[in-house]
Amino acid sequence: MSDSHTPAGTSAPLNTRVAHNARVWNYWIGGKDNYEVDQQVAEQVAEMFPIIRDIARADRWFLGRAVRFLAEERGVRQFLDIGTGLPTVDNTHEIAQRIAPDSRIVYVDNDPIVLVHARTLLTSAAGGVTDYIDADVRDPDVILERASRTLDLGKPVAVMMLGILNFVLDTEEARDIARRVMAAMPSGSYLALTHPTFDFDLGGEGQIPAMKFWNENATPPITARGREDIAAFFDGLELLEPGLVSCSRWRAEHGSPVVVPQFGAVAVKP
Repeated sequence: MSDSHTPAGTSAPLNTRVAHNARVWNYWIGGKDNYEVDQQVAEQVAEMFPIIRDIARADRWFLGRAVRFLAEERGVRQFLDIGTGLPTVDNTHEIAQRIAPDSRIVYVDNDPIVLVHARTLLTSAAGGVTDYIDADVRDPDVILERASRTLDLGKPVAVMMLGILNFVLDTEEARDIARRVMAAMPSGSYLALTHPTFDFDLGGEGQIPAMKFWNENATPPITARGREDIAAFFDGLELLEPGLVSCSRWRAEHGSPVVVPQFGAVAVKP
């Protein structure tokens, strides 16, 4: 997503002279869709905050577990993935459509390089539908209107908001976005969300200087939040077990993974 509010349908201009989150994140998880400036900032942040690569991987693994859980155990067949970032391996539609080929997925982002890759790589399985919306997270009404062209908003939808509300710096605005999106969803819909934290019990205090460096040298600006503020994104919803935890520990499948300062949870709308 862009660092400023870009009008719906108008991608933020591609700037290869300034590091951008989608490309830096791609670098941290081993992708190749990034530039030298992204690599330089990524390495500097990793030097200041070495666990950042673990956070990036943990967030990606959370996506896989959450989509499998929602598709297999909860029978969800519609996904709205807001702030998709650059496509890599096992994107939302690939996981969901392996389980249920008729799944319908709508991706939302407004970064031009994401748009190019999405149109090339986010191709649907036979029987399913995959669509891409060029829109800013700060335009929930636009997102919902366009998503309704592909998704049936009268039936349950899993809204994926992984690592996106941290780019909405005003906490009340971020809460309002989550509220407005979920208000448009019917009972039985889900919100899956991850968000960085500075909470000491997850080792998040180290993010403060790293985020300061990021905000001075890259785009879009980012913020971490405490548990209470992140929990508020789920107001009116019912958190599913194990609740709001380090995203690496959410329904962890193997052993006892490292705790990362990135909360993750899935909740259902009653």
